[in-house]
Amino acid sequence: MSIRQAESDIPGFRHGLLQRELQVGVISSVSAQLAKFNLSEAGSPSATHVRGGRYGRGEVGEFVLIEGQTSLLLGRIVEVRLPDRDRRSINPSQSRFTELDAIGLIQLLGTVAMDSVQVTAGVACYPRLGDRVYSAPHEFLSELPRLMETRGESVTVQLALGSIDSAFESIVYVKPEKLFGRHCAILGATGGGKSWTTARVIEECLKHKSKMILLDATGEYRGFTGDAVTHCHLGQPSEKADGSTQASLPPMCFNESDFIALFEPSGKVQGPKLRSAIRSLRLATLKPALATNGVIRKIDQSKVSVVAAEQEVGIAEKLEDPSQPFDVTKLTAQIEQECVYPEGFGATRGTKDPNKWGGESGEFSYCLTLVSRISGVLTSASLECTFKHVEHPITEAIKQFLAAENKKLLRICLSGVSSEYKAREIVANAVGRHLLGLARGGAMKERPVVVFVDEAHSFLGRHIGGDDTIARLDAFELIAKEGRKYGLNICLATQRPRDITEGVLSQMGTLVVHRLTNDKDREVVERACGEIDRSAASFLPSLKPGEAAIVGADFPIPLTIQIATPDAEPKSDGPRYQKHWAT
Repeated sequence: MSIRQAESDIPGFRHGLLQRELQVGVISSVSAQLAKFNLSEAGSPSATHVRGGRYGRGEVGEFVLIEGQTSLLLGRIVEVRLPDRDRRSINPSQSRFTELDAIGLIQLLGTVAMDSVQVTAGVACYPRLGDRVYSAPHEFLSELPRLMETRGESVTVQLALGSIDSAFESIVYVKPEKLFGRHCAILGATGGGKSWTTARVIEECLKHKSKMILLDATGEYRGFTGDAVTHCHLGQPSEKADGSTQASLPPMCFNESDFIALFEPSGKVQGPKLRSAIRSLRLATLKPALATNGVIRKIDQSKVSVVAAEQEVGIAEKLEDPSQPFDVTKLTAQIEQECVYPEGFGATRGTKDPNKWGGESGEFSYCLTLVSRISGVLTSASLECTFKHVEHPITEAIKQFLAAENKKLLRICLSGVSSEYKAREIVANAVGRHLLGLARGGAMKERPVVVFVDEAHSFLGRHIGGDDTIARLDAFELIAKEGRKYGLNICLATQRPRDITEGVLSQMGTLVVHRLTNDKDREVVERACGEIDRSAASFLPSLKPGEAAIVGADFPIPLTIQIATPDAEPKSDGPRYQKHWAT
């Protein structure tokens, strides 16, 4: 029987997974997680090119297939070395080493079924000594996302993210259910390709009937164009996208904790007076007839009508609702009205009238610093999108976007909102809270929405306010924890994973990880995703720009791909010194 006839009877060769020209060695040692193999091609001066793809024939990081007795094993080479006795045999004057007794170390990742070519994580049957090792074909690796699925479903929507090789011969397609179904995080150090990956993912989604909302923290994604894209901006960004509309964030999007953290009342007087003033202004909004110029007058005034209104059915609950809107511009005037004695004098001098407020109590002098800060916040350029510019509310833009069949991407630019008073963080959190409220109301059930949060470390896990008035900005954390069941998924992009709480990262079903040089960042990724261990994480610092490892619940076997260049490249280039500093 010829070699070719014998190989044709082996399922691995029959399926094209094992190719004789890609054999790299044979197994010489097996342990629970690793296998050693004698590397027959270690002395080869170059790689092998098969069907347009480059194969290292035993290079570190290369995926390999081990020909087992009942199945194939998928692994990755993590080390190549010579035995200590032979390490001095390497002579730099030689150009070729034909007979090197090299040893390779393979991390065992998964099992490939012989009949269906289905891939599962874990080792079904360990290899035996003498089993042959082959470089895994690029075509097979590009099909791993599909081959790792537990059930065969008809697929009409796929996202082409990149390829196994840099020549883009073997395109990797990922279903949106796998990428966004359990939320997604795109991680990577500066220059690793994080922004390009985000842009590429958005571009691929735009090819389908998608719905995406992008919170652009720096304005670098303003290059998206087309009728399906809507641009709007808050504040005054230095550069705007063509056709971008200036929007406002209505104060009603803030809740009570936002205002308290913004205004930072101190002491035992300012906090209670601020809360009391907010409650009174809610009543003025619900019962305008009780107010004079939008303010509930209390100094030497009767309580009867106000108390009666507060006790009406449905009013009491709304007065205690943190999200109940009120006119924040009247806050300083209302605080002055709250600084009164609880009871005024009755008809007989010296008696107290419980149905009437008294005169000024003198407490307003203790609130002057609070009044000054409120005035500063309300007139700050950082928050003019909320307290000055009131046209084109962002809430209406979101409503119109969700209702429009032909709109696929709503980009909200936050680069014009500065960090003074933590304005950018508060504004982004308010937008996230509004989106979660819409999702809870069923607005996204029929057409799921993915919200992309760029520079997510600036918005998640943040706290604002002083020690007595601290407030958590947790809108996106809540989306990560409960948004999925309402049709709202989140995709985070950040260069500082260590600044994202582990509780949020653990909710990310899929991680697209670019180069991470900080060991703390890698440790956070390891803890957040059980599918990636230290052997796989050790490759993260050496990933090339644009190269990323995809790991997660739906990717139990980490897959490294080269992300394709997006058409609308992010405007994230650094300063061009050669151009601007040239004499």
